[in-house]
Amino acid sequence: MAIRVTFWGVRGSIPTPGPTTVKYGGNTACLELRFGPEEKLIIIDAGSGIRELAGAILAKDLKKGPINTKIFLTHTHWDHIMGFPFFTPIYIKGTNLTVYGPVSFEEDSLDSVVGGQLQYKYFPVNMGELQAEIHYERLKEQEIDLGDGIKLTTKYLNHPITVLGYKFEYQGKIFCTAYDHEPFRNIFEVSPTDPSYDEVAIREGALAAKEENDKVADFFAGADLLVHDSQYTQKEYLKDKIGWGHSSFEWAITSAIKAKVKHLVLFHHEPLRGDAELEKLYCNLVNQMRAKTRTRLTLSLAREGASIEV
Repeated sequence: MAIRVTFWGVRGSIPTPGPTTVKYGGNTACLELRFGPEEKLIIIDAGSGIRELAGAILAKDLKKGPINTKIFLTHTHWDHIMGFPFFTPIYIKGTNLTVYGPVSFEEDSLDSVVGGQLQYKYFPVNMGELQAEIHYERLKEQEIDLGDGIKLTTKYLNHPITVLGYKFEYQGKIFCTAYDHEPFRNIFEVSPTDPSYDEVAIREGALAAKEENDKVADFFAGADLLVHDSQYTQKEYLKDKIGWGHSSFEWAITSAIKAKVKHLVLFHHEPLRGDAELEKLYCNLVNQMRAKTRTRLTLSLAREGASIEV
């Protein structure tokens, strides 16, 4: 095992506890990565699922010494940071934590957005009262040597605020994330009867959209494991979800097949979609994929508590 990925939160937009989400989970985004036999820990996103992860870390890692880890935020929408105040290690002296992520608004630093949740007006503990040593690092598109043989590459995705996809490379294995993300589209495309119709602009817009989509596909090309946004069906997306910053199941699968991804995990489940509907959609998608292609792609639904070894 080079990399083990464990899902602690798989839901999009808002936590959805209840009887209809018991199997796949209702917590928002949080992934635990463990690298190599030493099980070096890295966390992606601090949605509500990080509270459960904190309990597992305290039971497993704290006995070996103070917690020293990194959290990589894909972006700072609330469903991806809301669990941070409930991440127990931040209250324990000796914890050393570095939080990485993109900044969407220059006037708001990463620490003010993430740590700003810890104010008396929102929460009973103030940021200054935490016992942990916490550092914040702004990320852009870049490559980083994380040490211990782990290489990280980041990629801008398409969402209403700045979002990064993450590619971790370790011992010849590749793990990628591509959420929250929707396909780039031609923003100039209108009907020929529209007064703003411009054939040249439409042609150039189509080319620009294709180039950006190709860049994202190149980013996760050949990945051993890809966790991809799939909040909507294609029908839902086209009806009234364009511009909301999320992909369809169909787009995620088609993109993964073209990029020769080995294993695709469908992620960021729509909060209104329960376990039964998710499974029905998944079965239909698998049948369609097998009928239309000869791909060897392994397809899974993200499920809280599940681990995948790469």
